[in-house]
Amino acid sequence: MSGIAYRLEPMRGLDGLTTVPQEVPRPGPNQVVIRVRAASLNRRDLMLMDGTYPLPATPGIVPLSDGVGEVIAVGDTVTRAVLGDRVTGTYFVRWIDGPQRLPQVVEQYGATFDGMLATYAVLEQDSVVHVPAHLTDVEAATLTCAGVVAWSALTKPVPVAPGASVLTVGSGTVALFAVQHAKMLGARVISITSSPDKAERLRKLGADEVIDRTATPDWDAAVLELTDGHGVEHVVEAVGLPTLATSVRSAGYNAMITMIGAAELPDGRQFENPFVGPYLAIRRIAVGSRTDFEAMNRAVTEHRLRPVIDRTFPLDEAAAAYRHFRDGNPFGKVVVTMP
Repeated sequence: MSGIAYRLEPMRGLDGLTTVPQEVPRPGPNQVVIRVRAASLNRRDLMLMDGTYPLPATPGIVPLSDGVGEVIAVGDTVTRAVLGDRVTGTYFVRWIDGPQRLPQVVEQYGATFDGMLATYAVLEQDSVVHVPAHLTDVEAATLTCAGVVAWSALTKPVPVAPGASVLTVGSGTVALFAVQHAKMLGARVISITSSPDKAERLRKLGADEVIDRTATPDWDAAVLELTDGHGVEHVVEAVGLPTLATSVRSAGYNAMITMIGAAELPDGRQFENPFVGPYLAIRRIAVGSRTDFEAMNRAVTEHRLRPVIDRTFPLDEAAAAYRHFRDGNPFGKVVVTMP
């Protein structure tokens, strides 16, 4: 049965997103073919489209790293999946466990390997991950990037301890997963957001305290007050350099600040040197390994976590999904569903 696949030509905006007919792929010996049921967008997909992602997209690539589907064909040597399994793929094609190595960085679905915005997708066996059974296809299609990077931020090098204080900065999908994961780990969560509406939704998601930075520009002082002057032990900094110095001032002695993504400062904007004040660690991470993904899925299954969904679009409206993700100020994942 034939389908369609989207192809991306970088640096052309939405005009560079076009469709082509797609026949059912034949798997290589170590590959799995899935019929995609749903796929979701991340900020890196906008960056790949605009040419601002650190790794340039291969011209004509099928975009999106995140998606879920049913296995319809397997190669002769495949042992990690059988026909009918519901699976997704890892963000990095061959990072299974341990420290990430540079050659693994350049192999990414939706950037240098065809991704999920298509009727069919081909996965290398090493990247196959089974998704939690309680999740719908729409929910399961959201885990690969934002879910895993939030999990890695809170569990590596060691998991957040029960009762620890976690600060999440922003209300994008990584921050939302961070709130959910931190609560699963038994942490106290303080969240920073930019509107009363988002603040209320973060409380409903599980955040113990929420600070609206538009009403409280010096939110570091509010964080210190909420922590009796000690500061938080962990920060998931999902905005970037514009808020990093304030995150540092919110952190306690020997805290861990994890930077997510590569947000750029507006032209001409100055920012404070973050390496002053209390002794703490600042790190950047790149999503996570297959082992991290599988550990997250076990926790998601145990706690019956459900990702936050903002809106879904049918496959033939994928460009509208991109537009909404870019311009619509979504709260939660934007998902494309397949017929």
